[in-house]
Amino acid sequence: MQTARMIITIIEISLTGFFALLFLYQFFYTFYVLFTEEKEKPLLTDKQNKFGVIIPARNEEKVIGQLIDSIRKQTYPAELIKIIVIADNCTDGTAWIGEEKGAYVVERNSDTLIGKGYALDYLFAHLREQQDDCDAYIVLDADNLIDGRFIEEMNLGLNRGYRALTSYRNSKNYGTNWISAGYSLWFLREAKYLNYARMRLNTSCAISGTGFCVSRELIEKNGGWPFHLLTEDMEFTVSTVVDGEKIGYCGNSILYDEQPESFAQSWRQRMRWAKGFYQVFGKYGGKLFKGIFHGSFACYDMLITIFVGIMSFAVSTLCAVMDLVYWSIYPESNGLQRAATIMVMFILFYYLLMLIMGLLTMLTEGENISGCSRGRKVWSVFTFPIYMATYIPIAVVALFKKVGWKPIQHTVSKSIEDLHPDQQDKVAK
Repeated sequence: MQTARMIITIIEISLTGFFALLFLYQFFYTFYVLFTEEKEKPLLTDKQNKFGVIIPARNEEKVIGQLIDSIRKQTYPAELIKIIVIADNCTDGTAWIGEEKGAYVVERNSDTLIGKGYALDYLFAHLREQQDDCDAYIVLDADNLIDGRFIEEMNLGLNRGYRALTSYRNSKNYGTNWISAGYSLWFLREAKYLNYARMRLNTSCAISGTGFCVSRELIEKNGGWPFHLLTEDMEFTVSTVVDGEKIGYCGNSILYDEQPESFAQSWRQRMRWAKGFYQVFGKYGGKLFKGIFHGSFACYDMLITIFVGIMSFAVSTLCAVMDLVYWSIYPESNGLQRAATIMVMFILFYYLLMLIMGLLTMLTEGENISGCSRGRKVWSVFTFPIYMATYIPIAVVALFKKVGWKPIQHTVSKSIEDLHPDQQDKVAK
């Protein structure tokens, strides 16, 4: 009995230690950002690129007008900005509003090819037929707003040699409730302590749904937008990384995004994300492993990113199961109590870890959050671990559940002046 107990203990310690070691590099990211100074990548050219700002939209009449208005208020030359709306399966006034605001509108209807990836692919094929002359394309969701220097900063990123870039993702509705705050705090952390660190360490960043820029060259290389999995953003990211391309980060390109406010809506959206990550792993996992053995740290980083949730749950569950089995064989042992202790310790450790992540992000990025009282900001740090913990059942259910693309309703109608009206020239890094 003692020998079996010792073997189980060794396995538990080894599994936990191995998992912690795999994830340790992200702590290095944090310390690197906090305690080293940035050396900005030099400009290779001073070209003013022409941008196509693409807005995939499905029934977004309540918010798309404010986004187009914020694009019109850019510091970048207006003649070098082309606003393009892809009205995808719309049954409301989205297309009409786009046209009224002066955007170039393309309509698409399909009962079978549903999702943002298909809409983008359709649009890029259409633009190719029309011999569009844009040098690069910025993709925004219809519920977004962008800071006045967004495109100017993206242009600088392109001129530093990147062919794909992501941005600083802030939120329009941080202070609504713990759900919108959880999303928002995560995206702020992703910008500051993941993508910013990746760029400075000369590895690849990750595209996150919206607020990204892709050069025309890269679109042509890919033959359009052949990324149709449930998380087309992560599919594009991983495909780009395994091809040896580096995605850059524009911390001064500030985006304001609307986050889900109901748990049911959040559950559906994150279920799609979880399922999409599994799809990406299934399609690109082998290539990522191959890239790791060829010395690509970016491949390692992306592999951990798409699989870290289920890995953490699997390790803790496996440890608990081994103790339950041991208890069933040796009822006189304390196996049941040990299994329960392991799960409780995992929960407490997870809560503390997420609390530290949330607190650190709030301390460094909290001043960039608009429309939220100081008390709500503090409270959101304590609810952030709960929000993150809900990913665990989502990740498990997504393994077995069939998941499709369902639109998210957006209703937070704000102008760019409603968000930090006195901080339009403020830079966020």
